[in-house]
Amino acid sequence: MEFIKTDIEGVYIIEPKVFNDARGYFFEAFKQGEFEKNIGKVDFVQDNESKSSYGVLRGLHYQKGEFSQAKLVRVIKGKVIDVAVDIRKSSPTFGKHVAVELSEDNKRQLFIPRGFAHGFLVLSQEAIFTYKVDNIYAPQSEASIRFDDPDLNINWPISKDDVLTSEKDLKGKSLAEAELFD
Repeated sequence: MEFIKTDIEGVYIIEPKVFNDARGYFFEAFKQGEFEKNIGKVDFVQDNESKSSYGVLRGLHYQKGEFSQAKLVRVIKGKVIDVAVDIRKSSPTFGKHVAVELSEDNKRQLFIPRGFAHGFLVLSQEAIFTYKVDNIYAPQSEASIRFDDPDLNINWPISKDDVLTSEKDLKGKSLAEAELFD
């Protein structure tokens, strides 16, 4: 695996070594020793999976306080633009984001540490998205920032009119109004 640092400290793109032959392919999606050597110790406690259709935008989500989560995300089927937004007030990259294409073809993963809001937009007809988290889901601690907050300046690659999102996400706060990390 190759661990690629991004412009935001702590956020990594992980590219697996893929072995292709006439039967198909094989790769190691997670190897704890290599992960800890390159990123550090993270105790993942839950795996999640979602299926979405073209234009679905999920996010920008995070959990507050003691229930904050680090995530290791990837796409099993389809293609998405995955976005991590630094919402740590003391960070030199506060309010900045990393956007990465994750797909069944490139098999990339993105590691997002605690202190970030996260979301993705489906660019294929359908996408199956999976992620590991290092803390349990706590509905009382969930929060979201609007995907279209102008202060974030995220370039989502489809028209806003074609975006399908939940009512809950449409009620997300702006970065300026959101409860943030120190």
